[in-house]
Order: sequence, then structure tokens, then C-alpha cells
Amino acid sequence: MIPGGGQPNMQQLLQQAQKMQQDLANAQEELAGTEVDGQAGGGLVRATVTGAGELRALKIDPKAVDPEDTETLADLIVAAVQAANENAQTLQQQKLGPLAQGLGGGGSGIPGLPF
Repeated sequence: MIPGGGQPNMQQLLQQAQKMQQDLANAQEELAGTEVDGQAGGGLVRATVTGAGELRALKIDPKAVDPEDTETLADLIVAAVQAANENAQTLQQQKLGPLAQGLGGGGSGIPGLPF
């Protein structure tokens, strides 16, 4: 029989929540230090972002630079940054997804907590 008339052990729940919070903080720190790339124009423009989505580097091949057509270059830059951010989001899901499920992201959360 569970002490407290079937109520979960609050101390145990708090310890589990603290561990999940620490695991989440560790995963977020790892994401901030991990870099991912995105490219556009067959590699003419490459963007590097952190797993947290911070733009770190932008490389532009001189072949992509046409003074008469800066609009295309701007489009390539936007596309490369978007591709890098999509890769960062995929990485976030890989790193944080299991933790979110542990916090109740699968629909069966810890009673009284908003996740």
C-alpha cells in the first residue's frame, strides 16, 4: 500500500523533477556549444549556427557575388541561414525530445505541473 492513501511520494517526484531539470540544462548547454551548417546555391553560401540557433559564421563563395544582382545573393543567404536553423531544430529535437517526454510531453504529465 502506498503511504498517504495512494498519493505518489512527493520527495521522489521532486527528486525526479530536479534530475530532469538538470538533464535539460545539460542538453541545452551542449546544444549551445554544437555547431551545424546549412547551405544554398549548391554550396555557394554556407551558414553555421549553434544548436540553439545562434548564427556563428557565414561563408560566401566569390562566384555568388554579382554587383548587378545583390537580390539573388540575399536570397541565398536567407536560404542558407534557414537551412542551418532547420538543422539546429532537428538537433534540438534529438537532444531535447526524450527529455520533454520524461517531463510529460507525451501527454501524461506530472499532476499539477504545466508540462
